[in-house]
Amino acid sequence: MPPKDTQHKNMASPNQPLLHSPSKTKASCRILFFTIPILALVSISAVYLVPNQIKNITQSDPSNLSYMCHGALNPEKCKEFLSEVVPDGVTAPDSTTVLQKFLMKQVHHMNGVVLHTRSLKNHMNEQNEQGPLSDCLELIDTSIDLAFGSIKALMNQTSTSHANAHAWLSGVLTNHVTCFDGLNSFGRESIGEILEEMISRARASLAMLAAISEPNDKEMVQSLRGKLPSWITPSDRKLLQSSANAIQADLIVAKDGSGNYKTVAEAIAAAPNKSEKRYVIYVKKGTYKENVEVGKSKKNLMIIGDGMNSTIITGDLNVVDGSTTFRSATLAAVGEGFILQDIWIQNTAGPEKHQAVALRVGADKSVINRCRIDAYQDTLYAHSLRQFYRDCYITGTVDFIFGNAAVVFQKCNLVARKPMKSQKNMVTAQGRTDPNQNTGTSIQDCEIKASADLEPVESSYPTYLGRPWKEYSRTVVMQSYIGGLIDPAGWSEWSGDFALKTLYYGEYMNRGPGAGTSKRVKWPGYHVITDAAVAEQFTVKELIQGGEWLSSTGVAFTEGL
Repeated sequence: MPPKDTQHKNMASPNQPLLHSPSKTKASCRILFFTIPILALVSISAVYLVPNQIKNITQSDPSNLSYMCHGALNPEKCKEFLSEVVPDGVTAPDSTTVLQKFLMKQVHHMNGVVLHTRSLKNHMNEQNEQGPLSDCLELIDTSIDLAFGSIKALMNQTSTSHANAHAWLSGVLTNHVTCFDGLNSFGRESIGEILEEMISRARASLAMLAAISEPNDKEMVQSLRGKLPSWITPSDRKLLQSSANAIQADLIVAKDGSGNYKTVAEAIAAAPNKSEKRYVIYVKKGTYKENVEVGKSKKNLMIIGDGMNSTIITGDLNVVDGSTTFRSATLAAVGEGFILQDIWIQNTAGPEKHQAVALRVGADKSVINRCRIDAYQDTLYAHSLRQFYRDCYITGTVDFIFGNAAVVFQKCNLVARKPMKSQKNMVTAQGRTDPNQNTGTSIQDCEIKASADLEPVESSYPTYLGRPWKEYSRTVVMQSYIGGLIDPAGWSEWSGDFALKTLYYGEYMNRGPGAGTSKRVKWPGYHVITDAAVAEQFTVKELIQGGEWLSSTGVAFTEGL
């Protein structure tokens, strides 16, 4: 399938130079081998195949091994992998144990790739060769954590524990694909083949998990009506309902020296690792020119400013000047339970620099509240896992909301701005690569409109709701205002007929001059949703299982339609 740019997007249309690569060089990379992370349990989604009944594999019924691969994109390859953990003639343990053994073998392979990639990187001197390898090291390191977390979750044969594993294994596949997409020709020659093998193994693990799980509608409905675990402590409610001056922050950042630190990066470095409680960093008004990373060890971190027009974090890393897309982000967050509030995140590289990310989020159970996110191409990289955006202002041009998270946007302003000559604006480019992933982009009760510089000339720059970055791209726009800037076709191709049968794009009860569906695309994967039950699958309640955990944070949200 086409990658997303010259490293990611080299299949883009000729009139739209879209380069995409993930990443910039990291000075050092910590390699994690056999550490099982502490991962909070997540809840059930109607988008998931919700596990209820565990199917046992027995010697008297060996056909069940093949059954575990029926839902795989490549069933024969999946069966080949299965034979590694349960050879012919050997009594098969129960199906959950088979999957756990397979995941342990997957971790072994990932560790081998880490060693090989690290060795390659250490022998490279050129930035354009080191950068993508650094990204891969970070991504595979995170995937090892997610795989171990899934093994641990599967020890509890419950619906919730299997839903955990489903979410995390979806993240593993996303990480592997991001790594592969970002490689240049040298990287693909060096580790491309073994990465493709890892991608195949990640796909197989998702298929196996789906195969040993059965939905139980009654259990699912009960779980979605309020029996979900709380992801964030009740004390977070007060934080998200408060302004910065009403919060007792743990650390204060101020350019004038009146706080604990003068830079955001210094404050994050000083925050505790793997915090079990919310840790708050208050950033006073001002402009902070720096690139900031909230690493995976910085859990339950909240960064709050003095307002989306007062506290500004700005950077200008971009692909043209040597960064990868992944590492170009002005602010990148992967620590679980991340909250960002009342801050403006910018990438000021400009449209001529192509991929230049303002905010990248791969943090599970993250909340972005009352923030402004500005750039041009690839503004917001909603990379992976569960994310919620409320009352945000997000602006850009080409694919300005992209990635493969399970993400809901509510009451946000999504503002297309004037692109370069001959470019087309794409609000979304969703990157789901496998039908067994739980991911998708939901835009609910938002406004999609033109910026002040685009509005007078919007007829010269076609703007679309999205295009399929990957084969199983999934995006729904519902109950939103769609301005007249949106082309009557609504959605754009990526390259020819790629993904038009396998994507899922939907619209439900939208309004505004661009909301009419009579002239929309006629692709097999496009749907005008008329059934509320279908639309419900893309709500906070079901797509990101946010009913109770978001209630506990205090952030305003709509649970259903």
